[in-house]
Amino acid sequence: MYIGCHVSIRNGYDQAAKTAHALGANAFQYFPKNPRSISIKDFDKKTASLCKQFCQLNELVSVAHTPYPTKLISENRDLEKQIISSLLNDLEIAEACGSLGVVVHFGSMKSGDPLEGYKKMISLLNSVLHKWSGNALILIENNAGAGTNMGTTLEEMVQIRKLTDAPEKIGFCFDTCHSFASGLWDGDNWDSLVEKGLELGYFQHLKVIHLNNSKYASGKRKDRHANLLNGYITKTQLEQFIHSSVVNNVPLILETPIDEAKHSHKDEIQLVKQWLN
Repeated sequence: MYIGCHVSIRNGYDQAAKTAHALGANAFQYFPKNPRSISIKDFDKKTASLCKQFCQLNELVSVAHTPYPTKLISENRDLEKQIISSLLNDLEIAEACGSLGVVVHFGSMKSGDPLEGYKKMISLLNSVLHKWSGNALILIENNAGAGTNMGTTLEEMVQIRKLTDAPEKIGFCFDTCHSFASGLWDGDNWDSLVEKGLELGYFQHLKVIHLNNSKYASGKRKDRHANLLNGYITKTQLEQFIHSSVVNNVPLILETPIDEAKHSHKDEIQLVKQWLN
């Protein structure tokens, strides 16, 4: 199993890989650029190449995550063009670092016809896919359901992928906190969720998992991550999840709160390793 956490690129992409390795991780996630900006980054190709080399030598798996302002549905044409350029920039950086791909949240609309939102999302994705020829994938992440019903079901993930012009360039990211918050996974229905996901073809394209607990009960639609032993998802439920056959060999990335005195990522990585043994 590949287990790791989100790390900073403050000192370069290669140092991010080394930081993860020092934590005992064999997987990590990073923001390819400023997480608050979708401006194009003229990135350091040397440190990106060194990151790729270090990962290959030390058998690390990496994945990028788009900046927070990245939205797959936009009502503003100028902003949409900027998002397309930014996502292509993220994919270029991920490719240079040798990463699996770039995680991006499923699109959402606060009001209006959801069908129009899906159409806009597919159109935006196609604009990116037509220009992208690398190996790094767009990895669509399920929503927590805060303020929207969009992006909370496996059916939506699968259908959006199918309806794009290049589904082979798209994979999925499953966030445990988001699925718990939305009510998709209530902690006790994992077996039925696996059955449905296999039938739909979801798990066949699952490339990365965000392993987070939730500060709120299932169905509350609040995206608040908790440390592995401090949330509403029980230890037994998390252990069942990580031992599932559909999760085997899919990188597990912690996005849990950092409190070095009580819950360091290093300690939580070791905890997951203990659960797997």
